[in-house]
Amino acid sequence: MDMSHGGMDGMSMPPKSSSTNDTTMMTGHKMHGMMMHMTFFWGKDALILFNGWPAGNTANYLLALFMVFAMSVFIELLSHTRFIKPDSNPTVAGLVQTLLHVLRVGLAYLVMLALMSFNGGVFLVALLGHALGFFFCSRAFKKPLHDKPYDLPPMTC
Repeated sequence: MDMSHGGMDGMSMPPKSSSTNDTTMMTGHKMHGMMMHMTFFWGKDALILFNGWPAGNTANYLLALFMVFAMSVFIELLSHTRFIKPDSNPTVAGLVQTLLHVLRVGLAYLVMLALMSFNGGVFLVALLGHALGFFFCSRAFKKPLHDKPYDLPPMTC
């Protein structure tokens, strides 16, 4: 076994580049000159859902926050609203229920991916959106009319 190159089987570790800092070596997450955050942080310099967006632009960051907020509210509205009439065709009702479920889960995944930006603002608007959406659909504004008040079952983990 030849150990002359500093590794097993004659293989050696690649040299550390001068442009790579220790943090990048430990996490392995450097994207186009911008570090990917692995803990919560505050500020508009975040990547939310798409590469290069909002790109440090305050207007785009606020738009991104609004979109996360709107998706969170819409998830709650889909979860607590009755779209299907009780006497509708079971096949059509099943298809509509399936499409609503796919839309709700897709939006929930998008909010989850936005939260993975670890941006504190995104986290707060997602919580606020879910809270307001739930509040507007709560018993404070309406009473259930049927034994089964909603089309979709509650989202559970």
